[in-house]
Amino acid sequence: MPTVTSGRVLVTGANGYVAVWVLKYLLERSFEVRGTVRSESKGTYLRDLFEAYGDNLELVVVDDITKEGAFDAAVEGVDAILHVAAPVNLHAVDPDEVIVPGVNGAVNILKSAVKHRATVKRVVFTSSCAAIVTPPESLDAKPRVFDENDWNDAAVKEVQEKGRDAFPLNKYRASKVLAERAAWEFYEKEKARMGAEGLGWDFVVLAPPYIFGPVLHEVPSFDAFSGTARLWYNRVVKGIETGHGAWMNNGYEYVDVRDFAHAEVLALISPDVGGERIITCGQRFTWQGFVNIASRYSDKIPGTDPSHDPSKLTPLASYNSEKSRRLLGIQYRSLEETTKDTLEDLKSRGWL
Repeated sequence: MPTVTSGRVLVTGANGYVAVWVLKYLLERSFEVRGTVRSESKGTYLRDLFEAYGDNLELVVVDDITKEGAFDAAVEGVDAILHVAAPVNLHAVDPDEVIVPGVNGAVNILKSAVKHRATVKRVVFTSSCAAIVTPPESLDAKPRVFDENDWNDAAVKEVQEKGRDAFPLNKYRASKVLAERAAWEFYEKEKARMGAEGLGWDFVVLAPPYIFGPVLHEVPSFDAFSGTARLWYNRVVKGIETGHGAWMNNGYEYVDVRDFAHAEVLALISPDVGGERIITCGQRFTWQGFVNIASRYSDKIPGTDPSHDPSKLTPLASYNSEKSRRLLGIQYRSLEETTKDTLEDLKSRGWL
């Protein structure tokens, strides 16, 4: 299968939490990188951050990824695409607010890849474990391990049946399922129509769970600090929304943002991943476990519990990420390293 070890790579959503780390790793490997941003102003920070790489970083504006042909100009002349951009809206009232942009953005990037199939060799699509896992209905549920064959059909069904009244997080989960499925269906249809050689590029999906770790993208103020990085800060550093609820000791899984960005690059250059769906899950964690580790590096961490032993807990929902280790050869960072580096990043910003 085609691999891309040099040349020009398109990274969508280039100013995002994951994507800026992806830019860093690609530029360090001497790739030419073209990144999309929603406005010219969002590229200023990136140009300054990667000034040392000069013309190897090019930024182009794609203000609306849902428009027909939105990526046509951006894809022209690239050897591969890392589609990292995706709408994140956890508070949508109408499910279509998050589903339509997700599906249209996924299909639009692939349509552009078809138009420019003379140069494109691989498309790496960022999905989510939200498209895989069916969350347990209660804390008494039987633990289950999910793999790449699983789909969160329950979220889609709920949204279809309840519409606006569906659980808000399930609207987001349904959007991830429907966007990824739309991408697979488009890819398989085009491959059947033209043949693998005629299409010219193969397709890889990466599915991460929670993503934590230090921030490299632009966060101009604490008020702009958001997403899963802010979630980690709220729960581990500030003890917000924690209390002593049962969920503090529940088992979950995450991937360090740097490892996931590395997985994006490995998916580009690894020979045997074409046509694969790959869970990129690093470590199991409990929030209390993170708190206890963080307390070893800072005396400002509340709510430590020395009696807590996360090794004795089995997550109600966990993932088999053997494929990522086997096909990508990736090694994941420990909770200790993620915690230590994240706290150092927060201290450097004056937020700890």
